[in-house]
Formats: sequence, structure tokens, C-alpha cells
Amino acid sequence: MELVKDVKELLVETAKSLKGNARRLFMARTVRALKEGGQRLAERELGWNRGTIRKGQHELEHGIICLDAYTSRGRKRSEEHLPNLLNDIIALVDGQSQADPQFRTNRLYTRLTATEVRRQLIAQKGYCDDELPTAETISVKLNELGYSPKKVAKTQPPKKLPETDAIFDKLKQINEEADENPQMLRISMDAKAAVKVGPFARGGKSRVPTKAADHDFQPTAAVTPIGIFLPSFDEVFFYGVTSKVTSDCLVDRLIDWWERARERFSQITTLVINLDNGPENHSRHTQFMQCLLEFVERYQITVRLAYYPPYHSKYNPVERCWGILEQHWNGSLLDSVDAVIQYASTMTWKGNHPVVTLVTTTYQTGVKLTKEAMEAVEAHLQRLPSLKKWFVDIPYVLPSVWDN
Repeated sequence: MELVKDVKELLVETAKSLKGNARRLFMARTVRALKEGGQRLAERELGWNRGTIRKGQHELEHGIICLDAYTSRGRKRSEEHLPNLLNDIIALVDGQSQADPQFRTNRLYTRLTATEVRRQLIAQKGYCDDELPTAETISVKLNELGYSPKKVAKTQPPKKLPETDAIFDKLKQINEEADENPQMLRISMDAKAAVKVGPFARGGKSRVPTKAADHDFQPTAAVTPIGIFLPSFDEVFFYGVTSKVTSDCLVDRLIDWWERARERFSQITTLVINLDNGPENHSRHTQFMQCLLEFVERYQITVRLAYYPPYHSKYNPVERCWGILEQHWNGSLLDSVDAVIQYASTMTWKGNHPVVTLVTTTYQTGVKLTKEAMEAVEAHLQRLPSLKKWFVDIPYVLPSVWDN
């Protein structure tokens, strides 16, 4: 018996379009229809595998489906026999990563090479050289986790203080301690550049044709986003501020957030705050430190300030949230304050929407303490001796002792 060309092509193409059990059953039914010698004919004329046909016949006869288990074949992924590998890579890399300063992508740019990550896994996490995958595989894992070793244009800081490396080392130590201690909570706080409200193009793209004004000289308002990010919980809180951002404004946002969170984090005795060294929140700004001291006394909790060095604020974790926000709303017209708030509310960070609040309070600029008043505030502060501007404890009751 021979099959005509058109029939052969139809049978072959149909079998190719099917997968697994459906493919085997189709072969078995075809062979059954060909009757005696059908198995040999299908193997010769159609190129079908005899073992596959017989498995299909067995399934057709007994009604038992053989599981293919494709996922169990081949070499196992590294994280299957090293279950903590990905978490350990994140722990090493995350504190030394930065967002794109122009917010053109939500990828993170790491200071470490894959070879250096592998070396640190051995030195810091206790892995053996023989059990770890190669540097090439580590590189693949970094890419899968969203990190990239590529440099972003214009990320080289114009200045680098002699203390920059020491500041980063201390930041890493403090952040890891805070994340591991159940009585400490770390947050990242920052204010973004003010957003002009009006029918202005922001460089994004939209599927809906949208027309914007030629120039953005006369905005109807300006909204400055202030963000509080909890790295250990992937939670984001945004505040849209219509006034000038001052020290009082920043601490008020901290108070607003803590009033929401204090019952949930009732066990927390120390709040670690990652900040950049901006003009309104640096550790020598008298009004900022006075407001924080009042916060400590009011809520009976120690505050530890951990600053990123100048020109390196992009490493502050909340900066990554700004990148996502820019991508989210850049293709839209932010032509009202309400539009700014609504678009911020629909952004997602790792599947979660931020909590967004509009703040219309007007804050007075230029508020500062006298020299004598600041000396009284300083009496309550504990500064790290070698890096006084960058690491400050505002302890409740007893001053803390810095671990050098």
C-alpha cells in the first residue's frame, strides 16, 4: 500500500503541528486506519518514529496519558542545587547598583563585574569554588535579575571625595545590619525634580495620537514628588507637593508615612533613613535636624541617617522608583495636578501600586536656627567620628555607639 503525495504531506504537517500526547494519539489513530502494515508504512512513508507510534497506541488502548516532563530534562539550573544563590547575588549587588540618571530605562546598572560577584560569593557568602557556576553563568543570572554591567552615559561624577569609598563601605554595612535586624527598619527617601503641569511633551510615546504645546514656558502649576521606599518590602509611598520643598515639608512627609506605618512596625526601635545630601536635608541643615529631633522625641524611636556621597545620589534605592514613574507617565499630558496624582497612582513597582497623596500645604522657605539653638540640637546627636556629615544617630534616650 502506498500513500498519495497530498495525503502524505497533510499527515506529516498535521503531526508536526501537534505536541506530546495529542501528537502520539494522532499517529496511533492514523496507523489504525491504515490497518495491517500501517506501522511499517507510517515509518517508511511519513518518517514517524515506531517507538512514538507504539506509545500512542498504548495510550489509545488503555486511556492512560504518559507525562512528557520536558522541564525535568537537561542540566538543572544552578539555583536548583544552590537555593540561596539568587538571593545572595541580590544581596551583594543591590546595594552597589544605580538607576539610569535620565530614567530612560528601569534596568539597574551595577558597579560589580560577574567575576567580582563570583569572588565575593566565595569570600562573603561561604560558597566553594567548585560548587559555584562559572562567571559566564553568573553574568546570565545578573541579566535575568535585571542587573547589567554596562555603564550609563554621563554617570561619571564630576567630583569624587576622598571619603567616597569609605562612605559606600559604611553604607553597605549599615543597610545590611538594618535589613537583618528585626528591630530596625530601613527606608529610602528623596524628592524628585518638580514636574511642570501643562499640555507639555515629556519625550515619551503613546499609542493614541497626542498633541502638545510647542513650548513649556508657562506651566499652570508645579508638583514635586517626594518618595519613601521600603526596600525590604518593595513598598512605595509618593507625595505630590505643590509648595516649595523645605526641611519642614520633608519631615512632615516622614510623619505622615510613620503615622500610617507605626502600628504595623510597632517592634521597630531604630529607623534607618537613606538620603542624598540635598540642600534641604543634609545633616548640617539646622531646621532639618531640629525637625528630626522633634520626630524622635514625639515617637520615641531612634533615627539613623545614612547619606550617599555627593554626585552619587543615583545609588539611593528610591531613585529606581523615579525611573519607573518617568517611563509610566512620559507618554501622557500631565495637564492638571489631578492628572499627575492619578498617573502616579497607576504606576506599579514589582506588581504593587504606590500609595499616593497630594499635599497642598504652603511651606515657608529660609527657616533656620540660630547658632545657639543648633548647638543645643547637636548635643542630642551622635556623629560617626570619621564621617561626621554622612552618618548621624538621633537617639531616643541613650546615644548609640558607632561600630567602626
